[in-house]
Amino acid sequence: MQQTITISVITITYNAAKVLQRTLDSVAHQTYQHIEHLIIDGASKDDTLAIAHRYAEGKNYPVVIQSEPDKGIYDAMNKGMAKATGDYLVFLNAGDVFHADDTLQTVCQTIALQTAGNTSAPLPAVVYGDTAIVDEQGHFLRLRRLRPPHQLSWRSFRWGMLVCHQSFYARTDVAQQHHYNLQYRHSADVDWCIRLMKDAEKRHLPIVNSHQILSDFMDGGNTTQHHRASLRERFTVMRNHYGFVSTLLCHLWFVIRAVIKK
Repeated sequence: MQQTITISVITITYNAAKVLQRTLDSVAHQTYQHIEHLIIDGASKDDTLAIAHRYAEGKNYPVVIQSEPDKGIYDAMNKGMAKATGDYLVFLNAGDVFHADDTLQTVCQTIALQTAGNTSAPLPAVVYGDTAIVDEQGHFLRLRRLRPPHQLSWRSFRWGMLVCHQSFYARTDVAQQHHYNLQYRHSADVDWCIRLMKDAEKRHLPIVNSHQILSDFMDGGNTTQHHRASLRERFTVMRNHYGFVSTLLCHLWFVIRAVIKK
């Protein structure tokens, strides 16, 4: 008998009153509701918590709201990950939304297909997909420039973060073995994804492409606002995983590619 997959949706907030409601609505409108929603707040001073508490009323799935000072977004993400009890977890931060009302249904169907007819088959370590970039009103702008490969592995990220964390569903028991490294202020998500996929390879766990757009990401996020610092930090992350020479050659290609596109 096929088990019911549960998903922990983790939303990080801090003074996010202007953008939070659409994220909450996106979760509430999902056709698949074998979920829990963890809202991890950094002691907001605006109406974020009031909005979150109104949303939590009467939901037919558990909503957990935690608010306390933190050491930044990745510290908050670690807190949310530690609280997750679902089979899989995904980070859908304030302002981000699922691409469609059936996104979670699509992810769970992808997982079910991997184990259909084989009760001993391991659950995938990761299910991933594409991401759309939207404006502040939620209107589609474009697909994310870095597109997911047909088959993702930890080696794929030498060419950049081809899958962002909003479209990266991690098996919770695997994910909880890998905390976000708080030494990184802008690129800990890249490092985390690589480490998790390395672990998946060691355990011989599949990484599965949903072949769907899974999330909408609001243009102008943390790495956009801190672009130069993010690039320096990302070089350090890639150097640590892929070696200096390989990382340098890849970045030279990035520069050439940018010049060609002008």
